[in-house]
Amino acid sequence: MAIVLAAGQGKRMKSKLYKVLHPVVGKPMVGHVVDTLKHIEAARTLVIVGYGAEAVQDYLGDRVEYALQEQQLGTGHAVLQAKDALGSEEGMTIVICGDTPLISEETLKSMIGLHQDSGASATILTAKLDNPFGYGRIIRGEDNRVARIVEQKDCTPEEAAVQEMNTGTYIFDNRKLFDALASVTNNNVQNEYYLTDVIGILAGQGEVVQGYCMADVTESIGVNDRVGLAEAERLFKERINRQHMLNGVTIIDPANTYIEVGVTIGMDTVLLPGTILRGRTVIGDNCTIGPQTEIIDSTINDEVTIKQSVLQDAYVDSNASVGPFAYLRPGAKIGKHVKVGDFVEIKNATLGEGTKVSHLSYVGDAVVGMNVNIGCGAITVNYDGFNKNLTEIGDDAFVGSNVNLIAPVRIGNGAYVVAGSTITHGVDDGDLAIARERQTNKPGYADKIKARMKAKKNNKG
Repeated sequence: MAIVLAAGQGKRMKSKLYKVLHPVVGKPMVGHVVDTLKHIEAARTLVIVGYGAEAVQDYLGDRVEYALQEQQLGTGHAVLQAKDALGSEEGMTIVICGDTPLISEETLKSMIGLHQDSGASATILTAKLDNPFGYGRIIRGEDNRVARIVEQKDCTPEEAAVQEMNTGTYIFDNRKLFDALASVTNNNVQNEYYLTDVIGILAGQGEVVQGYCMADVTESIGVNDRVGLAEAERLFKERINRQHMLNGVTIIDPANTYIEVGVTIGMDTVLLPGTILRGRTVIGDNCTIGPQTEIIDSTINDEVTIKQSVLQDAYVDSNASVGPFAYLRPGAKIGKHVKVGDFVEIKNATLGEGTKVSHLSYVGDAVVGMNVNIGCGAITVNYDGFNKNLTEIGDDAFVGSNVNLIAPVRIGNGAYVVAGSTITHGVDDGDLAIARERQTNKPGYADKIKARMKAKKNNKG
């Protein structure tokens, strides 16, 4: 079982957004915590909510249970709100804060192992800091068990020199936790009920209290303000980048590459500087992405090259190339060996295998066949002011430069549309279409216009 403390307002964030919903590498902090608890197979997870309760419940949905802390009277009081739901349960309960996104599955599993092997009633997750000022110190007895936690303001000089500190994550025997909470008082400067008092109560009863010191101190970070949020983002980003590199991805400049937690990348893919990969993006093997490319919630198959482009909710099949400076909007489906060149925008359109849209074109609400050539400046005119209409282009068709295809319209297989045409009617298979004004040349007329304009300018002078 697990209790997630997520009821605090987070005033130091200075934000209208509830603190635990601030994202780190693309996921709200409380989402990281809940997902980690899921990975360690917590049987039940109960989230203590207070300020912003509805927003937290809207995000987490039915993945967890909830208890409301109407007044924020301390961490002990917060845990006590779970008594009705969990108080009668047997077994272990993890208590963890919703603003600690960096705590890993591996650390929690090791902590659980110590707790079980030692028969502890409580185990505290600790960390050693060179300068632990401001944190509660872990004071161990001669048997190396935890005797008590001493807050900074109450430390003697000897206790203040202790570098091991309390991270605020605990494992308790569930029954003993709620029994001890009944004895916690608010006789302190803050008039609050502290969860740390449970440790002293259990130790005073002769119960075994252990401390598990985490190997990576950066996991202990709790986010309280925007500075802490940025630090958590940096550390989590480094963790993600490192894992991808260990899995066979080349990241040329990790400091200038941003990958969110839900992204999947295949082996031998190369990420160039300025690459941003977000959401549920999946990238295959042997791709080259970047520089300066943002991909959101998109699927990229093997052997794809994408340069200086933006993709959102798009699909790119194997051996295609995109960019530079292309924009693939939601619903773009790019087939194998397709070329989408510079300053091309694709929206809600399918491009068949081998098709080329090389530069300065817009293809929206369209189905384009295989081996089609769409020339420079060609556009599908898909919106009539009321509805989006479909353009269909058959296999092996040729659409010349500066062509307007006024949807709904179909260009047949092997059809040829002459440059500069505005097409309002369908073109059958194998036909040629031309729709433009006949050119008229007037000999010497350019000189007459220039002379007239010059005289007009002189008269004004």
